[in-house]
Amino acid sequence: MELRHIRYLLAVADHGNFTRAAEALHISQPTLSQQIKQLERLLGVQLLDRSGWTVRLTDAGQVYAEHARNALRDLEAGERAVHDVQDLTRGHLRVAMTPTITAYLIGPLMDRFHRAHPNVTVAVTETTQDRLEEDLLADTLDLGIAFSGTHTAGIDCTALFTEDLSLVVGAGHALATHAGALPIGDLAVQPLALLSRDFATRAYIDDYLADCGVAPRIAIEANSISALVEFTRRGTLGTVLPDAIARAHPDLRPVALEPALPSRTVELLRRGTAYHSAAARAFAAIAQDTAGEFAP
Repeated sequence: MELRHIRYLLAVADHGNFTRAAEALHISQPTLSQQIKQLERLLGVQLLDRSGWTVRLTDAGQVYAEHARNALRDLEAGERAVHDVQDLTRGHLRVAMTPTITAYLIGPLMDRFHRAHPNVTVAVTETTQDRLEEDLLADTLDLGIAFSGTHTAGIDCTALFTEDLSLVVGAGHALATHAGALPIGDLAVQPLALLSRDFATRAYIDDYLADCGVAPRIAIEANSISALVEFTRRGTLGTVLPDAIARAHPDLRPVALEPALPSRTVELLRRGTAYHSAAARAFAAIAQDTAGEFAP
């Protein structure tokens, strides 16, 4: 048995078709079929059900494929460990963040890391928290930055800082010079631009408003932080965003609410059993140092 047997089996399982799997692997379909049959002979069990239009794993195939994926993941982690350079004269890092955090943290964090380690390349992804944790467990990410809460089993977390959210308006908005906290009831008459409902932050805002008995007047929904900033800075709409985003834009103003939105903790996430490269350890240290800038 060789590693190619495992990769070929997983390709067929993922594509559900020998032809498409062969194309993805850049081999001929007869060669792929022959290699899978060889693997089945070696194991003495049928791994694929070829009777339907779609090729499926048999019960035995599903069990074997699960272990095979874990084995490949660990082997790839081992390869990265072998090539890890402790002095950081080279290296590669895979990092993901949730969108609201990306809007204000990615700039200063990546600037510091690149200045300290210019020869380490970094792939940065913006994604949802659920997907981020899935990718950490699948070992397609090294580190993630997201929010505290109930994490998937196998995810380790380290608190970085506490994030505060508030009403945010443009410098020309009538509430930009409001003294003190705005009673939450007054928010019901303010036209708002809010994140769309596929954002965890939107669910956070909706829960807060529901607890306060306020039905918001939503004028615009958007799945882009930069779009919300553009809508808001022009002065006619308000939004709800982290205070750090408002502080990063001179033409935005945070307005405290009464009662205040609950604070939430931003965390550094990683897979507990993963190999942590020198680059990952260096990034974690710089993230913790940079986090001090965003502490309330």
